[in-house]
Amino acid sequence: MSITPEEKARLMKEFATKEGDTGSPEVQVAILTSRISTLTEHFKSHKKDNHSRRGLLMMVAQRRKLLDYARAKDEGRYQDLIKRLGIRR
Repeated sequence: MSITPEEKARLMKEFATKEGDTGSPEVQVAILTSRISTLTEHFKSHKKDNHSRRGLLMMVAQRRKLLDYARAKDEGRYQDLIKRLGIRR
């Protein structure tokens, strides 16, 4: 259900704002989005997995908080991020 270290490294490299950036909101949102999409696929075949559903809801809430933070700090970066990730808002 989690993403591979290679996938995580690729996301960090793609969404980093500078060299060695691993904790910016952009990187965190990209990683959470990848994990959310993986779990969403999982639920298509495991409809009754409520324990994982709780984790999914927590990830969605965390992503929402990070997106709100990014929007408050810099609207342009926020718009660019949701466009690059394909998140509808």
